[in-house]
Amino acid sequence: MDSTMILVVIIVALALGFDFINGFHDTANAIATSVSTRALTPRRAIILAAVMNLVGALMFTGVAKTIGKDIVDPFKMGEHGLTIVIATLVAAIVWNLLTWLWGIPSSSSHALIGALAGAGIASQGWDGINYGGFSKIVLGLVMSPIIAFVIGYIIMFILKHVFANTSPHHVNKVFRSGQVLTAALQSFTHGTNDAQKAMGIITMALVVGELHPDMDSIPFWVKLSAALAMAAGTSIGGWKIIKTMGTKIFKIEPINGFSADIASASIILTATLAHLPVSTTHTITSSILGVGAAKRFSSVKWHVAGRIIVTWIITIPVVAILSAAVYGVLSLFMH
Repeated sequence: MDSTMILVVIIVALALGFDFINGFHDTANAIATSVSTRALTPRRAIILAAVMNLVGALMFTGVAKTIGKDIVDPFKMGEHGLTIVIATLVAAIVWNLLTWLWGIPSSSSHALIGALAGAGIASQGWDGINYGGFSKIVLGLVMSPIIAFVIGYIIMFILKHVFANTSPHHVNKVFRSGQVLTAALQSFTHGTNDAQKAMGIITMALVVGELHPDMDSIPFWVKLSAALAMAAGTSIGGWKIIKTMGTKIFKIEPINGFSADIASASIILTATLAHLPVSTTHTITSSILGVGAAKRFSSVKWHVAGRIIVTWIITIPVVAILSAAVYGVLSLFMH
């Protein structure tokens, strides 16, 4: 087996590891509201999320193509291309594990995109970045949580007034049942967007290693393995983040969870159809904040929200620096 093939095998293993971690890191976001309101038991929520993540991951490839060619061009990465990809994955995995240990719902998408940009710059200078594609992706990452907050607020505002004179017991019963459907939808949309990020990275490595012709098609084995890795990670769950999302922002009731799930799932699916990678973490958290603000502004623990937002802001630059450092170390041994 030549050196290129060995590096590609390492990249595939790292990418599937990233997807697995993404599964237990981000699944918490998709099912946190339904678990916290007891609409689903943790076990049933995780099984539902794993299955729907798998289905969603197999159905789309547009985001994978965007990740694979719009941040750095795989055809311009030269002999250092595979080193760039390895540095990207190592940095993103390290950041994901750190934020998981701290119980902070940071973004796997931000981590991967920041890491790819950082390694690209370390290798090729500022010309290593496709600024048109990168700015489009960053704009999507910035706007999606803002839109999710607004839509979450509007949905909750409307439902609060529609059910103002209905008994709380009846409202809880109706929306607890509805949350089973919205948790499934949330997990499905998570699979349509997040699993594709690993697909894009693996296909990029295949293109750089001249084992695949271009980014216009994603091999079926790449789609299936990424989907299975995400589903496997999902089956483990992320209880630290479920606790933060489901209890620490504000006390979520079934009508709140239903509203937040509908708002965030609609944003994520729209982004998938537009081939834009968005942060499912940011989108879901922002919709919960919007719903909480509509319920009662003072009920939201804004200091927790502030801590989460700070993590959002620092993720791309911190992971870019980490990735550049990893690339620098790897390049001493691999070139």
